[in-house]
Amino acid sequence: MTPHELLLESFAVAVKAADPAHIVPQHLPSPPKGRTLVIGAGKAAAAMAQAVEKHWPDSAPIEGLVVTRYGHALPTQKIKVIEADHPIPDDNGMQAAKAMLAAVEQLRADDLLLCLFSGGGSSLLPLPLPGVSLLDLQSLTRQLLRCGANIQEINAVRKHVSAIQGGRLAAACKAPILALIISDVTGDDATHIASGPCAPDSTTSADALDVLQQYRLASPPSVLNVLRQNQETPKPGSKIFQHVENRVIAHSHRSLVAAADYFQRCNIHTLILGDTVTGEAREIAKSYAALAREIYRYPHTLRTPIALLSGGETTVTVHGDGKGGRNSEFLLSLALALDGQENTYAIACDTDGIDGSEDNAGAIITPNTLTRARQLGLDASDYLVRNDAYSFFQQLGDLVTTGATHTNVNDYRVILICSNTDNILLSN
Repeated sequence: MTPHELLLESFAVAVKAADPAHIVPQHLPSPPKGRTLVIGAGKAAAAMAQAVEKHWPDSAPIEGLVVTRYGHALPTQKIKVIEADHPIPDDNGMQAAKAMLAAVEQLRADDLLLCLFSGGGSSLLPLPLPGVSLLDLQSLTRQLLRCGANIQEINAVRKHVSAIQGGRLAAACKAPILALIISDVTGDDATHIASGPCAPDSTTSADALDVLQQYRLASPPSVLNVLRQNQETPKPGSKIFQHVENRVIAHSHRSLVAAADYFQRCNIHTLILGDTVTGEAREIAKSYAALAREIYRYPHTLRTPIALLSGGETTVTVHGDGKGGRNSEFLLSLALALDGQENTYAIACDTDGIDGSEDNAGAIITPNTLTRARQLGLDASDYLVRNDAYSFFQQLGDLVTTGATHTNVNDYRVILICSNTDNILLSN
């Protein structure tokens, strides 16, 4: 098996470890005396709903509504699936959020609210507070996604302009709540996943205003007005959450361990560098390149072949007009920093199958990535400056395209370092 094939197969293993079809059933509760309402939002929401339906007792009534990204729907019978836009919210998502909130408000104490949340839910569940229009929320979201803010900062703002996120959904519910969550954020804190509709929020309106000021965003006046009114979200310790359980059922570390086990079965040493990696994608790549050079130069320190695995969520501050996501930008920066180092390969993909807003999950680099680029007249440094990693790897034929995976546990990265004597097939 070539290094290229090993990397692709390892990614498939990592994604499978977060498959809702295998994970959700073991966490389903017993049916309540009353009704069971299922709601959900995120890129995995449809797959999670499908798993609930398949394993819910036939004798127990169930109904509900989930919203997922366009192209991510799956067939269901009792739980309605609506598609909406991501990462910029649209009217479909807003109407779904309105319907969910209205249904939740009708529940009684002997009912059950079963929530299914995963990455992408923040954009897919937009319900602005009165005074903030959908157009204003769209403008705000575009700016937040381009400024380089991390997901915690972005969600601090989102929660304080939302009527459903930041624990406000839980505040509207009289029934017990179980939220099953597939985490796509570092630290796996429920308050940051889908902006925590059922989780307490420790941030404040002042924190949200600080984010807007720090990144010098041209915020819509309506957003500033709402934030200055200090309409606070429910906080930790509130009685609202006495009947709420937020349960994270899948996360990045689980997928990294599954991939590490795969490499070890292939007689490749592994080192998990962490599942909470954050920071600018291009800068993180430079640090990883330094480690890869050290290992290659001094193989007695860490025996090769070795796979360096990591997860988390890097960021990209957009200055150019190109196309690409954080994983492809990471790889382009990594290729430049490695500068053709022999027998070194890497993959970086988003486990939801979508890197940023493009149609690829990520890409792969090989020792001759830069050589092949030069032969095509491509200047890798120029593509990085323009944030155009997608176009760079597209022309090389090195994009990884999987389509929707129906799950999301954030980024998956592997740097595979071999030597000329290692017992694996080396091929550029």
